[in-house]
Amino acid sequence: MKWKKFTIETVTQAEDIIISALYDIGLEGAQIEDRIPLTDAEKEQMFVDILPDGPEDDGIAFLSFFVEETEDGRLNVNGEETDTAALLERVREELEGLSSFMEIGKGSVEVDETEDVDWINNWKQYFHQFYIDDLLVIPSWEEVQEQDRDKKILHIDPGTAFGTGMHETTQICIRQLKKYLTPQTRLLDVGTGSGILSIVALMYGIKEAKGTDLDVCAIEAVRENKKANGIMEDRFAVLIGNVITEKEIRDKLGYDCYDIVTANILAEVLIPLAPVIVPHLKWNGIFIASGIIDDKENLVRAAIEEAGMEVLEVTYQGEWVGITARKTRG
Repeated sequence: MKWKKFTIETVTQAEDIIISALYDIGLEGAQIEDRIPLTDAEKEQMFVDILPDGPEDDGIAFLSFFVEETEDGRLNVNGEETDTAALLERVREELEGLSSFMEIGKGSVEVDETEDVDWINNWKQYFHQFYIDDLLVIPSWEEVQEQDRDKKILHIDPGTAFGTGMHETTQICIRQLKKYLTPQTRLLDVGTGSGILSIVALMYGIKEAKGTDLDVCAIEAVRENKKANGIMEDRFAVLIGNVITEKEIRDKLGYDCYDIVTANILAEVLIPLAPVIVPHLKWNGIFIASGIIDDKENLVRAAIEEAGMEVLEVTYQGEWVGITARKTRG
């Protein structure tokens, strides 16, 4: 299958208006490329593996729309057939009309042809098996080699929404977890994603785990990864919701009952999370926080200490920092 790609160069302030205008003529599902930084509120909603700082916003945006092309070169828009020249003219007319009362920047339109791509699976070519110390991490689409069959193996399928375990912050968490877990450990993983941290902890012999995530897709990702690693259903449960803002979620998790809490998320989330998580930890319980870019180490450390925890260890890998602390009050 082939697609015509219509890409408009504009300014960030005009993104929504242009998308709305082109939606009215049948162009849907805009792909937006810009350099607008995330707001603090957006960062606090991202219980995910790491979003590094991007380049400074230059005010420029590129909006791309994809239209299916038939074998004879016709396009289907809103159930009606048209051709590239006619659709291009419609787009330019809409942009010209908008430019008469607002700034749309360059307002140019480029047309390219692109082959159909398996967007869901194409990224898998970049994820191959690797080791985290003695643990072999292997994606679901690869086979375990004969010489590795006696190793401790984590089978993982992150899907398209979650991390693979390759990121330095995840590896920091896994190494710290292994230092503190026992057969009686109850673990809470905030921002569990594909469930890597909890599943690894269960593989190393903890009693049970719970996870929270904002993305409902985590439920299916965790279910598949539990099955792949032989984890019993009742040993690892996931709640969907925001532990920082939703008391109902906190109540469901329970208080003073976790030996270890992990949070491999952004510094902007770790700071408000620290005081919230303390009531869920047992006395002397361990908090493992990762996902901290090096220049934010002091901010996160201060929040952890102010929340009533004693910092035990600060670990580094690349430009990333992990902080391991113990609940001493609160």
